[in-house]
Amino acid sequence: MTPAPIDPSIVDVAEPRKDTLDLPEAARKRLEKAGIDISNYPYRPSRPLFLDDVYRIRDYDREHVDPGSRADPEKKALLSAAKEVIHLTKHIGTEIVGLQLKDLTDQQKDELGLLIAERSVVFFRDQDLSPQEQKALGEYYGEIEVHPQVAQVPGNPGVSVMWPALQATEFPASFRRPGGASRWHTDLVHERQPAGVTHLHNDTVPSIGGDTLWASGYAAYEKLSPGFRKIIDGRTAIYRSAHPYLDCENPDAGPKYIEREHPLVRVHPATGWKALWVNRAMTDRIVGLDKAESDVILGYLYDVYEKNVDIQVRFKWTPRSSALWDNRITIHNASWDYENSEPRHGTRVTALAEKPFFDPKAKSRREALGLLGKDEIEELERLNLTQ
Repeated sequence: MTPAPIDPSIVDVAEPRKDTLDLPEAARKRLEKAGIDISNYPYRPSRPLFLDDVYRIRDYDREHVDPGSRADPEKKALLSAAKEVIHLTKHIGTEIVGLQLKDLTDQQKDELGLLIAERSVVFFRDQDLSPQEQKALGEYYGEIEVHPQVAQVPGNPGVSVMWPALQATEFPASFRRPGGASRWHTDLVHERQPAGVTHLHNDTVPSIGGDTLWASGYAAYEKLSPGFRKIIDGRTAIYRSAHPYLDCENPDAGPKYIEREHPLVRVHPATGWKALWVNRAMTDRIVGLDKAESDVILGYLYDVYEKNVDIQVRFKWTPRSSALWDNRITIHNASWDYENSEPRHGTRVTALAEKPFFDPKAKSRREALGLLGKDEIEELERLNLTQ
């Protein structure tokens, strides 16, 4: 298959590498059952070389109505149909037992959207799910992102192939320097309208290791003192892309990153709750501060997110499991402790959401749910009295 850019306006492209790898058996059976042509698997689009080309991809305002905002707050249609609903930690992570994602009604999809918005990440095991069905579900939650740097399922642009053995052919990993997803991050922060719900389905997983971790942006924000929240509320930062590109006006300057300005604290449109929205991998600097000042504040915020284990969940994958998480309110990290000793393969679909926004009238999750302790209430009252 002749490589082609994901955007017809991209003329200058880098030729994709051609590697021959054995597709894991479980992945092969799933793809063949779905009628996917695996004779040239995966499909790898030619990649843009220049910064301007990438800036033009999806560089326009799009209306986004979050399905969770129209859901029944009690989520009766979804939860009553499940055999079991397991909250994995107090702050983040829920597993739904006994439902097939491909069979959800629109009402259940809305309620799932709200559940993801509230619990940050929701898990389903034993899913019989084709890439086409995964893509259709993703499209329900927003415009599907087609990544110019990531391999795709043939004939299904937007269904990205998550195959560490393939990624390692370009970016070799080791015990001391594990793969690119093995760091705390959130997806596609450089987009004009960044990622909302991401759905990762793993058909093949190692017998030991390979867990994924998520941390709650709601809870990370709530870990900050009310006084410190006042410092960062309403401030913006520069977020950069994972991949660099050349500036066509000055290619000798070397690779540069796509940059976008977004709020440090954003509000989820379905819950109305504030969430800390920074990540060590891709948040570059706070607008309006000197670098030294920005580095100190961002370093502290990263630590709050990453070092508080009580606001994190760790998921042990099993074959045919799905995780659906909201990039607006989480960061995540893939453990590479299995070191490619066993095959791993999956597919990922990411729906883009609204332009990030901050609302000074919005509340934290604990405040909105009436969970504040006496000391927290008193601290908020003292802060308000001094204004």
